[in-house]
Amino acid sequence: MKFVSKLTAALAICVALTGCDTIQMPASKTSAAASNARGVMWVYFGTYTKRESKGIYVARLDLKTGALSALSTNALAAESVNPSFLAIHPAGDKLYAVNEIADYNGEKAGAVSAFRINTDSGALELINQQSSKGGGPCHLVVDSSGQNVLLANYGGGSVAALPIADDGSLKPASTFVQHQGSSVNPRRQKGPHGHSINVDPGNKFAVAADLGLDKLLVYRFDAGAGTLVANNPPSASVVPGAGPRHFAFHGSGKFAYVINELNCTVTAFNYDAEAGTLTELQTVSTLDVPQQKGFSTAEVQVHPSGRFLYGSNRGHDSIAVFTINQSSGRLTQVQVQPSGGTTPRNFGIDPTGQYLLAAGQNSDNVAVFRIDPNTGRITPTGHELEVPTPVCVKFLAR
Repeated sequence: MKFVSKLTAALAICVALTGCDTIQMPASKTSAAASNARGVMWVYFGTYTKRESKGIYVARLDLKTGALSALSTNALAAESVNPSFLAIHPAGDKLYAVNEIADYNGEKAGAVSAFRINTDSGALELINQQSSKGGGPCHLVVDSSGQNVLLANYGGGSVAALPIADDGSLKPASTFVQHQGSSVNPRRQKGPHGHSINVDPGNKFAVAADLGLDKLLVYRFDAGAGTLVANNPPSASVVPGAGPRHFAFHGSGKFAYVINELNCTVTAFNYDAEAGTLTELQTVSTLDVPQQKGFSTAEVQVHPSGRFLYGSNRGHDSIAVFTINQSSGRLTQVQVQPSGGTTPRNFGIDPTGQYLLAAGQNSDNVAVFRIDPNTGRITPTGHELEVPTPVCVKFLAR
């Protein structure tokens, strides 16, 4: 695979984050600010290892121009089998990946890999692997204390927590929870399908979106013990057949959003950070046309400013942009922009809030968009990078 950075326009002007009334900066605000001053981000790409992909890839994002360039001859950071979703440790020196494999040491489960990041080259060194405890692991996060990896198993319909040792290695699962039940879609919802798990800004609760159950299961999370215990109430529901997939908390801790794969919608919630409860506010379409066969959603993210929400549409191959009412949390659609590739299973917003990178799973490319800090609208920069089968985008401030 040839990795190239393409520039179809003259130099792009660096977009500053001025004009934002209330900035909800991420936990990495200091490193992001330093990276912005240096004008550089590293970007890691998870992939499916079919066609030409060999594992995890890494590139350099120029924050002044939006240009992407490979950090090495072929941009390969580490060979790994189906490292489809990635998470970077808060310390910035380790990276974790799910491995979507059918068998792990004779167990009907996938794997989770721990890597050490070479801070000079961006290369990844495998530390160890552990069982995901369920089939088809598809999503993972590191809690804000850096003590645990939490993961969701799509095929197995379960979630688990794996403690992180002092050297960054993964210990065996300290908690495993098997989901139970079904919903109304006979093809996709005969059983549970854990599709994501996210920890709230207070690091007190974890929310797992289960596509097969049409539920957001809420767990009380103890980072020190690495435990997940069902909350009371234990879940919030979406419309039957919606298929909740990925989930995002608002930086204020007051709101949350889930993107529903099967009916191409986003549901907004009020979030009670003390009780860990979700109360539905509204559900809106991610499309600007009627849903058609072959359309489905994938990723959802809140902008670092807290003012905008973004979601991806597969089949329609687009990114939906919404403004977030800062008082109510409600959404208003402002744009549906072609994603610059085919099947945008994932995208990433850089921590400085200037760029959105859309990964085209079936077009083998990552397209770069500039974010307007006042409206949230995205505009193609003309930059893109060829990456084989990209399905996850994660940033590391440099």
